[in-house]
Amino acid sequence: MSAPRKLVAIHQPNFFPWLGFFNKIARADCFILLDNVQLPKTGGSWVNRSKILAGPGKDKWLTLPVDRSYHGTRLITETQISMPASERYRLADVVRFNYQKAPAFAEVFPVLEPLLKSPEMNLAEYNILAITTLAQRLGIPGGRFVRSSTLPSAGEVSTERLVTLVREVGGNAYLYGAVAAATYQENEKFEAAGIAPVAQNFSHPRYAQFNTPEFAAGMSIIDALMNLGFAGTQGLLPGNTA
Repeated sequence: MSAPRKLVAIHQPNFFPWLGFFNKIARADCFILLDNVQLPKTGGSWVNRSKILAGPGKDKWLTLPVDRSYHGTRLITETQISMPASERYRLADVVRFNYQKAPAFAEVFPVLEPLLKSPEMNLAEYNILAITTLAQRLGIPGGRFVRSSTLPSAGEVSTERLVTLVREVGGNAYLYGAVAAATYQENEKFEAAGIAPVAQNFSHPRYAQFNTPEFAAGMSIIDALMNLGFAGTQGLLPGNTA
């Protein structure tokens, strides 16, 4: 008799990530937060910014500034937030300004506000708190989260390392997204290790957005929550939710 399938997903701990990120969490039996890989030194990164809607045809970056005044490289777990805790009300104010007329604002903002204002100075800790808190409110059991920094493997992202991570948590299937499939991932290496690659094939669900007649995909989970509330957003996440 074959062993029951244990589906593993792996992703960097992004900043208030989009709906597809939470879809992957909901579908996985184990979700590894890849926190001990390098933060890009230049350019934008979903690890410290995400998009929200600011009106019809207008999206806006919600950005958490991080310290980049270092030489060489730095892991996400080593990255410090450069915005003082006393100024994080600015993040909450941006969200309040753009979503105060949203249908679920009164339900959702009291949960988001303390996460946005969190005094945590470490980027990984800040993001993981937000991700796990929102996942719990969306009915996703917290026991499925594992941080890669707590596992023996180390090094940069590659198919070989992903295979090792899946093995380390006892997985025999790996859930991967479209970007991985189109760039670095080598499915044959998973298959050779006895791990079945499973495509996420995420198709962004459409929902009514209060501030635009034309649906805008790819926004932070904040957008879905503000428009649908926790129960409504949970309905968009098929998989292992409570």
